[in-house]
Order: sequence, then C-alpha cells, then structure tokens
Amino acid sequence: MKKLLFLALGCVFIGTNAQKKWTLQEAVEYAVQNNLQVISSQNNQRIQQNSLSIAKREYLPSVAGNVNNNFSFGQGRDFFGATQRNDNFTNSVNVGADILLFNHGRIEKNIRRTQYELEAAGYDVERVKNDISLQVAQQYLQIMLNKEVEKIALSSLQNATKLLDRAKITTEVGTTARTILAEAEAAVSRENQNLKNAEINTDRSLFALAQLLRLTDYKNFDVAEVDVEQQPQAPLHSASDIIETAFGNQPQIKAAESRIKAAQAQTEITETAFWPTISASAGIGSSYFNSLVKRYDQLGNLVKDRTFFEQYQDTFGQQVGLSANIPIFNKGITRLQVEQSRINEEVAQNALEIQRQEVLQNVQRSQFDAESSYESYLAALETEKSTALALDFTEKSYAAGRATIYDVNVARNNYANAQGSVAQAKYNYIFSLKLLNFYAGIPITL
Repeated sequence: MKKLLFLALGCVFIGTNAQKKWTLQEAVEYAVQNNLQVISSQNNQRIQQNSLSIAKREYLPSVAGNVNNNFSFGQGRDFFGATQRNDNFTNSVNVGADILLFNHGRIEKNIRRTQYELEAAGYDVERVKNDISLQVAQQYLQIMLNKEVEKIALSSLQNATKLLDRAKITTEVGTTARTILAEAEAAVSRENQNLKNAEINTDRSLFALAQLLRLTDYKNFDVAEVDVEQQPQAPLHSASDIIETAFGNQPQIKAAESRIKAAQAQTEITETAFWPTISASAGIGSSYFNSLVKRYDQLGNLVKDRTFFEQYQDTFGQQVGLSANIPIFNKGITRLQVEQSRINEEVAQNALEIQRQEVLQNVQRSQFDAESSYESYLAALETEKSTALALDFTEKSYAAGRATIYDVNVARNNYANAQGSVAQAKYNYIFSLKLLNFYAGIPITL
C-alpha cells in the first residue's frame, strides 16, 4: 500500500514539474502561427499569388475544341417544292486557337500591378504578426507585473502574521490591550484579501494571454520567470533618431507604397483601352452527314452516303485569321475610367501619408511614454526608500512602546503601495522602451 502511495505521489510530482512554462519567444512564435488574423492575412496573400500566376498566363494562347452532334427529324421541301422526310444525323469537330498580339502592353502592366498587390499582401502579413507580437509582449509583461505584486502581497501577509503572533503573546501576558490583537487580526485579514486579489489578477492575465494564443487548456498555462533588470537604464534612443528608421522598416508603410505603385499600374492598364487590340486565330475542323431516310437517284438507284472517315477526309479544312478591335466611341467611359484610376492614385497616396502619420505618432507616443515612465519609476524608487525608512522607524518605535500597531499598519501599507508603484512604473517603462526599440528595428526580447 505504501509503495502504491509513493508511486502515486511520484507521478503527481513528475506531472507538476513537467508543466510547460512558456517563454516570451515561444509565446510570440506560437501566436503568429496560430492567430486567426494572421491566417486570414496569409490566405489573402495566397489569393494574390494565384492572381499573379493567372496574370502571367495571359501571354499563352487559348486552345479549345468542340464536338457537335445533331439529329434532325420531320418533313421538309426539296429544291422542286416536293414534301418529303428529312431525317438526318450530322457531326462536326473543330479545334481552334487564338492569341493576343497587341494590346499596348496591357498584360505586362497587369502583371506589374498584381506583383505590387502581392507585395502589399506580404507586408500586411508582417504587420499583423507585429501587432500580435506586441500584444503578446504586453500581456507577458502584465503577467510578470502581477506576479511581482503577488510577491509583495505575500510578503506583507507574512509580516502582518508575525505582528499578529507577537500581539497574541503580549495580549496573553497582559502587556497590551485586546484592541491591539483585534487590529493585528484585522491587518492579517486585509493582507489575505490583498493576496487573493493579487492571485486573481495573475490568473486573469494568464487567462488573457492563453486566449490570445488560442490555448484550450488555459488552467494549466504559465509563463517562465524572467530576470528583469532591477535598475532599468534611461532611454538610449530619441524619436528623432528612430523616425526615419521606422519609416523604412514598418510594413504598413511599405504596403501603402506598394499600393501606390499598384494604383499607378492600374491607371496605365485603363489607358490601354484607348488603343486597338489585335489578335490572331487558327483552327481545323471536319464534319460528317448521314441521311436517316433512304434516298434514290433519278434512275431509281439507292444513294449511299460516304463513310464516316471518308467524309471527314473530304471535309477536313483549316482556317487562319487576324482580327483588330479598334475603339472609336464608347460614350467617354474610358476617359472617365482613367480619371477614376487617377483619383485612386491620390487615395493610395493619402493612405501612405496616414500610415506615416500613424507611425510618427506611435514613435513619439512611445518616446513620451518611455521618458515619463522612467521619471515615474525614479520617483517611485524615492518613495519606496522613504516609506521603507519610515516603516523601519515605526517598527522600532512600536517595539520600544512609542508607536501603536495602527501606526505600524499605516507605515506597512504605505511601503507596500510604494513597492507596487515601483513595479508598475518599472514594467510600464520596460514595455515603452521595448516598443521604442521595436520601431528602431530591434526585436522584442526579455
């Protein structure tokens, strides 16, 4: 029985230690591979790839064949006006090909337009991946912040518990009033509640990241501990240093630039409608006729149709053609279409300016957030030092009988709040700094 118990406990221990703890890199890679928005943008990229293949094949000739079989039944009049049966069977086979010779470069321009659209679709995929990566990084840092706050809450509970144990002893020996014990018990209850809230916030942030990764077993999801720099350094980059780099490496700007080129190519395609289209065609064919009614010549002899292969040989023919479609007047529609295409060019150019403005604002906002978060972090550090010193003096005064337990609890709460403010400011600064580095072309890592 003991062996079975030890075996069961050993399996539980192994299963617990085997629980996967996700690193930031693993979470980002998994998210960009399984996120539905990424998959949707990749599907759109595949559609554009197929459109490019279709556009390139427009250079090839079109070849088609057809086979016709017809049965005719009923009365008919011959050349002399006599009515007689006209039942017959006809068969024909034709194979034809046509190829475009000239359309003022419409095919080549369409290929260029499709290539630009494919480039834009590829940049769209990159942008979605970047957005997902930033969301994962932000949520990952939120988890680390909540875990640090949880540690602070646990430390506060432990200290409150020590104070309660001391209050029990002093109350039992009669050196302190029971109100001291009651306040110590209330302090432990408050710290218990704070710890529980901190644990819930950690679980909530883990759940949010698990949802972002589309994991079904979110209850067993956890992230790896990361040794975050305890004393973050001031920002090394400024917005003015980064902005040109961001303009050159951000996929949303590259996508907008590709769509401008695609719009310009579309205008060139529309203008080809002013030019004639010349195409060539060639074909071969043959036919067969068989009367289903007995026919006789003037001498009364039965007329026999030639055999299938004999007729196919007799009627075999070829044809070659050259055709030109010359636009003369189409109610001014082509000219209006060209004007519309040029308006679309302006729309694409405006979209580029919107993207550049968005990137500029994001970089400037990241710079502002990084600088303000760093200043807030430094201020929080000073507050933490002063509240730690105040707590130390208050605890010593309480031990000497010059301060009350209420004073200790207030000082301890102030110190815990200061620790939480330091953690909040630190992680806010880290994310702002990582975002700023991201726009500078530096990958997000911890």
